[in-house]
Amino acid sequence: MIKKYQVKVTQQAQDDLEQIYYYIANDSVNNATNFLLQLEEKIYSLEAFPDRNPFIPENEFFGTDYRHLLYKKYRIVYRIIEKSVYIL
Repeated sequence: MIKKYQVKVTQQAQDDLEQIYYYIANDSVNNATNFLLQLEEKIYSLEAFPDRNPFIPENEFFGTDYRHLLYKKYRIVYRIIEKSVYIL
């Protein structure tokens, strides 16, 4: 049975997604929309097995337990707390 986690996107992450959209939309609204949909699909894939991705190297310096998921040139940093995944 697959463990189901709730994915929660923080306000900062939501703001980052919006900035990414507008950056790409300067060239093509269609490309921006498609890219954001694909990126969100990756983010919500963390509902199952979010611990499949590695810890970020910065944890050593900050004493955190963040993980990351890479998508193209972007890095999605998140933290697992109980049954929730917080997108940072």
